[in-house]
Amino acid sequence: MEPITRIAAGVFALALATPIAAQTVSRGDLSIANAWTRQTAPRQANGGGFMTIANRAKRADRLVGGSSPVAAKVEIHTMSMDGGIMRMRPLPDGLAVPAGGRVELKPGGYHIMLIGLKAPLRLGTQVPVTLRFQHGGSVTVQLKVEQVSHGAGA
Repeated sequence: MEPITRIAAGVFALALATPIAAQTVSRGDLSIANAWTRQTAPRQANGGGFMTIANRAKRADRLVGGSSPVAAKVEIHTMSMDGGIMRMRPLPDGLAVPAGGRVELKPGGYHIMLIGLKAPLRLGTQVPVTLRFQHGGSVTVQLKVEQVSHGAGA
């Protein structure tokens, strides 16, 4: 292996080993923190997205949709247990983000669904997702891809 190739390989390996820091993205009165998703299996069609959305405005806002280049579509969902059966449902009217408050998207509750994944979500990478809000406009976040077990205790 030539010296330049070895250096490039070393830099690439270091980049893969470097943890991706959690980010907070703000736009106007909205801020989105700790955005993440789980790695997926090779033929897995869907994935979930989780984060905390805070609204510093004096009026409520609403997460109404989203998009991502890694999925055919992005939907807002809720998950609940009904008689021991997990029920996941889309929220066609979106998800309210209260004035001066926040909402958590987490396993077992509200989340975004990445539907029709174009490729597996690989551990240690980031997935861009643009969230659309009724009043706050569009905000692009990077979902950090975590291990399958991440957030299991949530």
